Amino acid sequence: MDKKLLEKPENYYNRELSWLQFNYRILNEAKDKTIPLFERIKFLSITASNLDEFFMIRVASLIDMVHAGYTKKDLAGLTPSAQLDLIIPETKNMMNSQYSTLNRSLIPALEASGLKLVKRYEDLTEKQAKYVDKYFEKEVYPVLTPMAVDSSRPFPLIRNKTLNIGALIHDKKKDVVDIATVQVPSVLPRVIELPATGKEREIILLEQVIEKNLDKLFLNYEIVCAHPYRIMRNADLAIDEDEAADLLKEIEKQIKKRAWGEVIKLEVDIDMDKRLLKELKKQLQVETDAVYKINGPLDLTFLMKVNGLDGFDHLKNKKYIPQPVKALNPDENIFEQIKRKDILLHHPYDEFTPVIEFIRQAAVDPNVLAIKQTLYRVSGNSPIVAALAQAAENGKQVTVLVELKARFDEENNIIWARKLEKAGCHVIYGLVGLKTHSKIALVVRREEDGIRRYVHLGTGNYNDITAKLYTDMGMLTASALIGEDATAVFNMLSGYSEPPAWNKLLVAPIWMKNKFVSLIKRETDNAKQGKKARIIAKMNSLCDPVIIQSLYEASNAGVKIDLIIRGICCLKTGIPELSENITVRSIVGNFLEHSRIFYFYNEGFEDVYMGSADWMPRNLDKRVEITFPVEDSDLKKEVINIINIQLADTLKAHIMQDDGHYEKIDLRGREKLEAQDYFCKQAMGALKKSNALEVVGESISRVFIPKMKEE
Repeated sequence: MDKKLLEKPENYYNRELSWLQFNYRILNEAKDKTIPLFERIKFLSITASNLDEFFMIRVASLIDMVHAGYTKKDLAGLTPSAQLDLIIPETKNMMNSQYSTLNRSLIPALEASGLKLVKRYEDLTEKQAKYVDKYFEKEVYPVLTPMAVDSSRPFPLIRNKTLNIGALIHDKKKDVVDIATVQVPSVLPRVIELPATGKEREIILLEQVIEKNLDKLFLNYEIVCAHPYRIMRNADLAIDEDEAADLLKEIEKQIKKRAWGEVIKLEVDIDMDKRLLKELKKQLQVETDAVYKINGPLDLTFLMKVNGLDGFDHLKNKKYIPQPVKALNPDENIFEQIKRKDILLHHPYDEFTPVIEFIRQAAVDPNVLAIKQTLYRVSGNSPIVAALAQAAENGKQVTVLVELKARFDEENNIIWARKLEKAGCHVIYGLVGLKTHSKIALVVRREEDGIRRYVHLGTGNYNDITAKLYTDMGMLTASALIGEDATAVFNMLSGYSEPPAWNKLLVAPIWMKNKFVSLIKRETDNAKQGKKARIIAKMNSLCDPVIIQSLYEASNAGVKIDLIIRGICCLKTGIPELSENITVRSIVGNFLEHSRIFYFYNEGFEDVYMGSADWMPRNLDKRVEITFPVEDSDLKKEVINIINIQLADTLKAHIMQDDGHYEKIDLRGREKLEAQDYFCKQAMGALKKSNALEVVGESISRVFIPKMKEE
């Protein structure tokens, strides 16, 4: 195959623009009138939260590159400066679409459903105004800190992502106009419910209440104008691990520096007085390009609080309760059950309880000698951390790798690391220069026939909260070969001793990428020989150039490739002689798709892998990741069925078109199927056997072929 064709920049999408496409897919859910109204406002809130992180990390990184004079082009042939030139206008378009959706669709729909968002303080009834003024005096006023700026008082530090009110105030005595600012306190509820005046419920936002009462904060001043504003700072940590004698202290120091990061985005009310805006730009050192004028409430994440209001259950999806794992008996020792047969877990459809019980039972089992586990992101009151601490107190050898560099969870992880050390656990922080993203727990147990190792491997974090919100896979096994590999992983992490070979696990950055490339090449070679060849891969993101080029070569050879990619995808479909045999779909549903599953037909012997790694350079080259095989025939069949059901989704799947944008499937003449809903019903036992889709192996192509491929 012509290598020049593989290297052409026009055959790849830019990762940042691809991510924006993903956020548009979430925004489309907010626009979809077939979805319950309160779910739609939740999706709009998620787009805002996503965009914040995108700016603090991805846009900030590009700005840093531009400042440093870095001009290397990305896969799509764009320099950092060229990427920013495309990203900034597209982001402004997205924000306009967000607020258009809010103002034209969601707010009117909420009002029609009995919930009114008061836009202007003047719209309050007399009774409501009295209530709000009293609320301000008793609850809000004591918390506020008004900050005037003049020759003796410099402009204060404005913290990242905080909502603030800027004002121009007229000093009557000196006859001068100064700037002032007040932070809207995050410790108080932003959504305030007003006394009912009829059947309709009404809410007002905290910043409106503060804005209206500013005169009580700046006595002897005349309020010339007042408007909300918000900033986004560069929040990427810069840590030289080789120079950091104590990684824990260095990360704590860097977290504090986040408060002082460069301002890369200033959000202001669309009607902000030009004089106030000019002063804010000057004080915050912000260029015009970084100013975003907003037609509506700043920081749409408040909609998640609106979503949580009581009394609107009829406008929400029915809450799903994870079900007990059918393969496990809660009254029997978990280790005896794992010894008999590998156990597959599919969250959030299955409970996360077996994973907690795996560690909890190990902590109190007198036969357990040691527990070793990686922790990347855990919940605020993690039962797993509590069980590990208890195990150490019970005298067991407990080794925990706490990944301090889990972005935006650094402070939380530092707290848990210290708690575990106090309990007597041996806490390690991984390998220098490599983030440990793998999800593995090892229990070493003395039994009648000798030492046996039990292992949990997963695609998601050991977080009991997100396990109810993210779709992930896990496996509990007593496989001796996987147990040996698990021991080798922890020896590598704690003692830097890399084993000469691995039995079953694919470990990054050592040889996972090469293994995936060889698995893709095997399908390519089979296709060239006229044999059936097939690849299905599910992940969060795809942007590794070596993997994409391998997939292009496979497609060119005739391998049928179906990719299920939630977010970033730098691969293009529909390119003649390059990607005509590749489909890409993204499922955006009630749960966040997070599992990674990789299927290779292998002449009918079907290899199935699951793990923690996406096909991205950072995962394959710069992180410790683990992908593991599913070899039990029943479990393999189950996993294949899971990815086939996802490929058959006609309601929540967005299909990548040849021009790069995504479209939902035309339902005319098609069976309606929502994969996440299917898995919920399957876990609850609510599917009749005759209706169950047992679409295993090659039958997938008969179940669903995207309409665009038929035309």
